[in-house]
Amino acid sequence: MANLMEMLQSQLSEGVLDQLTQKIGANNKEQTQAAASGILSTLTAALAKNAATPEGASALAGALDRDHDGSILDDVMGMLTGGASNNNTPTQSAALNGAGILKHVLGGKQSNVIDMISKMSGLNSGQSGSLMEMLAPMVLGTLGKQKKQANLDQSGLSDILSKSVKSDASNNAQMSLITRFLDQDGDGSVMDDIAGMGMSMLGKFFKK
Repeated sequence: MANLMEMLQSQLSEGVLDQLTQKIGANNKEQTQAAASGILSTLTAALAKNAATPEGASALAGALDRDHDGSILDDVMGMLTGGASNNNTPTQSAALNGAGILKHVLGGKQSNVIDMISKMSGLNSGQSGSLMEMLAPMVLGTLGKQKKQANLDQSGLSDILSKSVKSDASNNAQMSLITRFLDQDGDGSVMDDIAGMGMSMLGKFFKK
């Protein structure tokens, strides 16, 4: 079965990272790379958590069928940096609505996630939030494209998400911490662990 994290990773070329770094005003590409790694892992883990119930999987499947067919991935650079946001149909506008996607996927945890990403990468909260809004459509687009190509039902969606998270967690301490973070209610020891990890995770996600 396809690994969603690997598919997401393949979308972020050196050129795309350069453009994102410039767009959010980061000090360097390494910060952007570290933040992007954390964001993609967090959104995938949050989607897996949401899709773990039949109701959540049904809602996700409906959203993917309605708004996220993967067509925005035809121009990843334009989608991420705003060049693909002109003259959109209502469906395309929904597919590109990063803020709306984050609200549905993360709910009340969004500000805590931004804080976590900032601790991981060294970006400020504004930069982390902007990058999250840019990357969220890519996550849903990639999942929607896979759903369409593999004809996944609700169970299949839940399966690809959970297996992608488990696979990444077995090789990536970052994903393990993120999963724990999403399962907790407060700002306890997991946030301390993430702050301690900091920039040490740089580059690991994108190494081939």
